[in-house]
Amino acid sequence: MDKMNETNKNSVADHENPAATTSMGDKVENKTEANKPAVRSVPAKKTVATTKRTRSRSTPKKEAIVPVVKAGKPVDVTNPEFYLNREINWIDFDRKVLEQAEDKSVPLLERVKFLSIFFNNLDEFFMVRVANVWKQVQSGAEATGADKLPPRRQLSEIGRRVRDLTDEAEELWKKGLLPELEKQSIRIVDYAGLPQKKREILSKYFDNEIFPILTPQAIDSGHPFPLVSNTSINFIIELVSEKDKSDIRYARVKCPNNVPRFLYLPKGKEDIDPKLGFDSSYSEVNVVLVEDLIDGCMGKLFPGYKVNASGQFRITRNTDGEIEEDEADDLLAAVRDYVDQRRFGDIVRLEMGRGMPVRLADILIEHLEVKPHQIYKQKIPLAFSDFMSLGCIDRPKLQYKPDPTKLAKELDGETDCFEALKKRDVVLYHPYDRFQAVLNFIDQAARDPKVVAIKQTLYRCGSNSPVIRSLLEARRRGKQVTAVVELKARFDEERNINWAEELERAGVNVVYGFVGLKIHAKLCLVVRREEGGVKRYVHIGTGNYNASSAKIYTDLGLITADESICADVTDLFNVMTGCGEITNYRKLFVSPKSLRPSITKLIQEEVALHREHGNGHIIIKCNQLVDGDIIAELYKASIAGVKVECVVRGICCLRPGIAGLSDNITVKSIVGRYLEHARVYWFNHNGDERMYIGSADMMNRNLNGRIEVLTPIDNEKIRRNIMNNILRLQLSDTEQSWIMEPTGAYKRYVRAKGVKKVDAQNAQNHLKSLY
Repeated sequence: MDKMNETNKNSVADHENPAATTSMGDKVENKTEANKPAVRSVPAKKTVATTKRTRSRSTPKKEAIVPVVKAGKPVDVTNPEFYLNREINWIDFDRKVLEQAEDKSVPLLERVKFLSIFFNNLDEFFMVRVANVWKQVQSGAEATGADKLPPRRQLSEIGRRVRDLTDEAEELWKKGLLPELEKQSIRIVDYAGLPQKKREILSKYFDNEIFPILTPQAIDSGHPFPLVSNTSINFIIELVSEKDKSDIRYARVKCPNNVPRFLYLPKGKEDIDPKLGFDSSYSEVNVVLVEDLIDGCMGKLFPGYKVNASGQFRITRNTDGEIEEDEADDLLAAVRDYVDQRRFGDIVRLEMGRGMPVRLADILIEHLEVKPHQIYKQKIPLAFSDFMSLGCIDRPKLQYKPDPTKLAKELDGETDCFEALKKRDVVLYHPYDRFQAVLNFIDQAARDPKVVAIKQTLYRCGSNSPVIRSLLEARRRGKQVTAVVELKARFDEERNINWAEELERAGVNVVYGFVGLKIHAKLCLVVRREEGGVKRYVHIGTGNYNASSAKIYTDLGLITADESICADVTDLFNVMTGCGEITNYRKLFVSPKSLRPSITKLIQEEVALHREHGNGHIIIKCNQLVDGDIIAELYKASIAGVKVECVVRGICCLRPGIAGLSDNITVKSIVGRYLEHARVYWFNHNGDERMYIGSADMMNRNLNGRIEVLTPIDNEKIRRNIMNNILRLQLSDTEQSWIMEPTGAYKRYVRAKGVKKVDAQNAQNHLKSLY
């Protein structure tokens, strides 16, 4: 998901044909996969039995079948058997994230972070992908992917795999991470089990900080079941009158999301932070979850009634609604309405916490009208994605050591970057090259009196963005500033609306996206009036202008004064802000017009040159490889004998290593400390190498439904450095690589004795600049 969904990690190996790994002497490890009282206050409806519905059933796993290509017959590269289902393959990606949490060589608090990322990924998967599959099932739609797997079968397989994975994740937390945290004097404890003095401190905190915020909501004939917001933690409660034991009532309480989830109490006699935040001076700390405190003090909300039973629940809603852009008079208002409505989209999943009484589960199922396949019982805290903040507490010995990074001297904030860029291109590889270099480029442009205009695309720029501050400063100094803000960046819409309005108030020319297309390209154009006339400078990146994510995502960025590239970017900004249409650009590949045909042409040219010279070779490094037409072209290249090496972080719908079809294709995924996010496309082209970097993955949405940019790397030295220090290094990685098999399953690559250790994400490998 662009949030780790683009928020999360990955890589490939040199000539590692999965079928041949054992012959190389390398090991491959496979880690695959109470009678109900009379209800007085709730209208009588038929009782729904939940015991069988909510219990995870273990169904025997079907043996994965590898398609066979019949020798001597033409190969139909569009055969659905040759393609993997994108939703099921995504689950295989999240399994790799879970395995990072299971890896004992990873520092303990980082393992907690990986587990929270795993659950955050699942949340977004249900909100977007599962919601879409469920919609297809309800409408009776036919299969849409190249694999042609019917939506109902997809839903069934998703449910089975997700339940298996969450069982594994829960076991890891309870039997692995929790005991390890306790050994490190970080104990997650129940409110009820604390000593009296500690309970009094927490009770006082509840009375002052939480109680005034809570809103108990009765459920009865006069109070219909309340509307529950997406991914919030909630309580359903059974109450009994202290005066009349037959007076049984039900209520819902929402756990507020504007109070800290974790409350920290030192185990000893250290002074306690009155806000119950973490203090690095605590040698031992007890951690109480805020929902546990609320549960323990719940009776204060219902005077005259006793809490007879309670349970926690959480619902996941469909957030993938459509914005009727063509019918909207005001795109900004349409997106704002969409954000408001999304919190209450159709229910996709109901999670129920441990110990949920059956009678309360029945009420939930009845009122929320969920189906058995939508119900998930969880044995660990709900909303585990919030545990990212627990993993960020100040315990350096339990976290990754900071990696050494470098700052490009041309962009150090002191040097005249424009004079330096006239002499040569600069290519940055984040996070090994500090993102501060890009911020300095934009800030220097904002303050330079010779700069007359700045144009910038903004997709996910984060909170408290230094890029936004620089654009505001540029406008304050009288420069022409244009910001193309993509309002439809999923889960960042509200933040982008706020940025757009602030920029507009300052006089920035703000363009709110593009009707019918998302603007996903990462571009900054600086126009400068110099002695010889107007000169342009451009930054083109593979990642967002987000200083926070740039510390954990690996991304590439080209800063250049190349006249053709600068002219292309100027033309593209005019298209985005105006109403022009350009089919082909001088050097850039731009979707939705020229990117697909250009990549297709390069693959086909590689095949033709291979037939003549026998040296065909393609390397693809991307986040997702899904598009059926592009995969078909790669299959044709493999059949012709072209060597195709793919480093795909996330979803890959191509099946590598099938004799007669893809036996010349390998696929590797790298999941490690950093989220692999850079896209690189390289073609040998009979020694006249072609390399492109940019924002586009090989997905239908990137090629057909977005404005994306790939830029050539023309400088031979830079091209060679990217090849040796990124592509070949990742293809040779032995430490955090997963090799894809023809079945679509991944096997963790395990280095055998005597095999050289290669860690593609080791910062020591990236101390030298790429330019």
